[in-house]
Amino acid sequence: MSGITAFPLREELTLGAELLDRIGAGSWAPGLFGWVDHVAGALTVTGEEYPFLAYGTDWLAFAHLLIAVAFIGPLRDPVRNVWVTQWGLIACAGIVPLALIAGGVRGLPVGWQLIDISFGVVAAVPLAIALAMTKRLERTAGR
Repeated sequence: MSGITAFPLREELTLGAELLDRIGAGSWAPGLFGWVDHVAGALTVTGEEYPFLAYGTDWLAFAHLLIAVAFIGPLRDPVRNVWVTQWGLIACAGIVPLALIAGGVRGLPVGWQLIDISFGVVAAVPLAIALAMTKRLERTAGR
């Protein structure tokens, strides 16, 4: 899903800022509301003045879709494609330093960096379970 949602970033963030405004998030979550509103405004200005920059997020979306296709292999033949599951766990681990380093350099709030890190942590759970089950399947098939 993240691949598909990366295409309409400006529209999504504008909608998100509007929804947060309608529910009064500025009063009970001013940091969240301010950040989403700030990002939505930046995407609007960037989209109007420099629309070609969105081409980078189009490629990001495409990469996400390709990554999703790679995981069809373990669904079809988990033992033979165990490397995809292992690669997914490596990618999850890589999210932590990327979010902390790039997020810090780019001036993202720490809370937002923690949200990004949570994607790696949450995704690692089913991947670790799948890896353990694949290893068990491999051992039983080898008997």
